[in-house]
Amino acid sequence: MRVFFIGICGTAMGNVAVLLKKTGHEVAGSDAGVYPPMSDVLKEAGIVLFEGFSAEQMLEWQPERVVVGNAVSRGNPQVEKLLTDRSIPFVSLPELIGGDLIGNRPSVVVAGTHGKTTTTALTAFSMTALGLNPGYLIGGVPVDLPAGNELGDQSAPFVIEGDEYDSAFFDKRSKFIHYRPRILILNNLEFDHGDIFRDLQDISRSFSHLLRIVPSNGYVLRNGDDPNLLALPDAPWTQVLSVGTSKTNDLVINNFEEDATGARFELVWRGARVQQINWGMPGLFNARNLAMAVLSSALVQSLGRPEEEILLNPFSGMEEIDYSSCLGVKRRQEVLLDTEPLAVLSDFAHHPTAISGALESLRSRWPDREIIACFEPRSNTAVTNVFQDRFAQSLALADHALIGQVHRADRIPENERINPHEMVKFIEEQGMSANAFLTNHELGSFLFQKVNDSKKQKVLVVFFSNGSFDGVIQNFVRLIEDKKIEGS
Repeated sequence: MRVFFIGICGTAMGNVAVLLKKTGHEVAGSDAGVYPPMSDVLKEAGIVLFEGFSAEQMLEWQPERVVVGNAVSRGNPQVEKLLTDRSIPFVSLPELIGGDLIGNRPSVVVAGTHGKTTTTALTAFSMTALGLNPGYLIGGVPVDLPAGNELGDQSAPFVIEGDEYDSAFFDKRSKFIHYRPRILILNNLEFDHGDIFRDLQDISRSFSHLLRIVPSNGYVLRNGDDPNLLALPDAPWTQVLSVGTSKTNDLVINNFEEDATGARFELVWRGARVQQINWGMPGLFNARNLAMAVLSSALVQSLGRPEEEILLNPFSGMEEIDYSSCLGVKRRQEVLLDTEPLAVLSDFAHHPTAISGALESLRSRWPDREIIACFEPRSNTAVTNVFQDRFAQSLALADHALIGQVHRADRIPENERINPHEMVKFIEEQGMSANAFLTNHELGSFLFQKVNDSKKQKVLVVFFSNGSFDGVIQNFVRLIEDKKIEGS
């Protein structure tokens, strides 16, 4: 079949296009600004690329099916042609994934407000180590796997992030509804995506719909310490297992410790010790991500056995897997520079809870350093004032907070927009220092000067953004390295 992707250069669209090409389909796609690295990946896979959204070019390629990305909207010339002629069938990307890539394979769907990408990568790593040859689709760049997408064996499990965002302009259901979960991981649940959900109750409703499609021979793995998940409706038609630090959970994260040498904890299954984990990934939140990955992998390898037998000891054969060197995915407390006087990290965190967890972990890992936290309000929720106070509370965990440019501020009414100056005032009332900037480049210049003038012997700079920070991160590291070379 000849399949055409509108908006192909998005990470998810591009990865799925590559996987579809591997299954034997002819694949082409269009986008505004076809550029590396995704354009190189697509060309290497033999995918035809078109710059812009010309309806004529799409029709000349003669597609038999069209996939419409969720960043594509009405007014796009190719979309308007599809709707006018009705001669070529079109689908959303999640619908294509569910039907063509997952199909009847046992699907492990990783859902939740935080940790989806890391947990998906850890689960795929764990299943690969077990020799299951899984398929997977990861919305980031995994460090412990050769790529972010893999077909695997057609009968093997398929691991995928279950995003709650909507599927397409014509399908406002959450993406994860299409992914046919055999095993559903629920990491956590908080309000997010304020552009499509009204409140926590609204987003919880979407998660309750997801619970309803887990089959009777499937499993739900939920964070048993999360009150919002515990408030979801019961799912008596399937087996629900809990993971967390509380002793009431089925899989308990026990004796968690973290310091400059790394993190340590035990996994305990219904009173019986499963494994001791010593690794370099930061924070209790990543310990929970790994616990979910370990349990889901154990259950997948046991599918087909009697349930009573599985639940007695699902971890048979898992003891030999070494997680000590796992690094998860890039841009999750990724160390860009590590010298005696200065360390620089980049982190994808863009929700107050994620930022708090990251800063608490950094305090344990780098106890003797002054921490400067740089935050770019960029996501559709972060640029509004919904979480303004909570962002300020989170950033106050650093010694100094620098708040950058509000992304596309002109598109948000002033009474709904996050106010960095009010955040600065709040942080200073907590006894910490903070500054706000109209542009990210101004922040970068201030930061470089501040680091140069710092009287502290050791400084840690961490950048929080789900975007590029307008190149400030890479430029700051380059300036520091150039200065070091000049001074040597």
